[in-house]
Amino acid sequence: MKGAICLSLAGTIWGGLFLAVRLVAGAVEAVPLVWMRYILAFFALYALGCYRHVSWKIDRKDWKLLALVGLIGQTLSIVTQESGTLLTSAQTGSTITAATPAFMVLFGWWILKERLTFGRIMSVVLATIGVLMIVYDPDNFQVNLLGGFFLFVAAWTWALMAVFLKLLDRYSPIVLTFYGLLVALVCLAPYSVWWLATQADYSLLLTPQVLLSIGYMGIISTTGGFVLWNEGLLYMDASTAGLFMFWQPIVGTFLGWLLLGEPVTLWFWLGALLIVAGVVMAMGRPKKA
Repeated sequence: MKGAICLSLAGTIWGGLFLAVRLVAGAVEAVPLVWMRYILAFFALYALGCYRHVSWKIDRKDWKLLALVGLIGQTLSIVTQESGTLLTSAQTGSTITAATPAFMVLFGWWILKERLTFGRIMSVVLATIGVLMIVYDPDNFQVNLLGGFFLFVAAWTWALMAVFLKLLDRYSPIVLTFYGLLVALVCLAPYSVWWLATQADYSLLLTPQVLLSIGYMGIISTTGGFVLWNEGLLYMDASTAGLFMFWQPIVGTFLGWLLLGEPVTLWFWLGALLIVAGVVMAMGRPKKA
C-alpha cells in the first residue's frame, strides 16, 4: 500500500507538470524554462543528497556515459517535451510521453541485449499507432504536428536515457540525476542567459502564475516526484511500478480539460487506449529460455 501511494502521488505530480508548462505559454521559451526549472531542482537534489549522505563519487570510466545521459535525457528529452507541450496541450504532452516504457523495449534489446519477444514488439507498434492517432486527430485540428513530433522525440530519448541508466545502477539515483542536471545546466546556459538578458518580458515572466509554475516544475515535480517514485520502487518491482505512470496522462488530461478547456475527442481516447495496451505489454516479463 505504501508503494502504491508513493507511485500514485509521483504520477499525479508529473501529470500536473504539463498543466504548469501550459500556464507559462507565451511568457517564456522552452530552453530558458528548462534551465530555470533545473536551477531549482539542482539545489534541492543537492540538499536531499546531503541529507541522505549519498556518495557523490563517480568512477572516471563512467563519466562519458553519465554525460551522454545528461545530454540525451536531461537536455534533449526535456527540452523537446516542454517545447511540444507548449505547442500542443497538457493532455497531448502527458499522454504521448507516457508511452516511454514501450519504447524502452527496442533500446533494451539493442543496448542491453534483452530478449525481444513478439509481445514486446507489438507493444512498440501499439504505442506508436496510439501516438500517431493523437497527433493526427481529425476531430481536433488545433493539434500542432511539430509539437507532436517534439513529444515523440521526447518519449524516445527519455527511453534511451532510461536504458543507459541501467548501466549505471550501482550509483544512487539522486547522484545520477544531480550530475545529469549539471550537464544540462551547462548546455542550456548560453542561450538561456542570452534570452533572459535580451528577449525576456519580465512583466510576464515575474507574474505569480509563471513563478509558481516554474517553482512547481523545479521543486515539486523534478525533486518531489523523483523522491516519491524512488521510494515507491522500494516496495514494488519495476514492471508493476511502470503501470503507475498512467496517473500522468489521466491527471494531465483532466486538468487540461478542467482548467484550460482543452478538448478531449474520441480519437484521443482511442490513441490513449493503444498506448496503455502497449505499455502494459512492454511491462510483461519475457519467459526465460
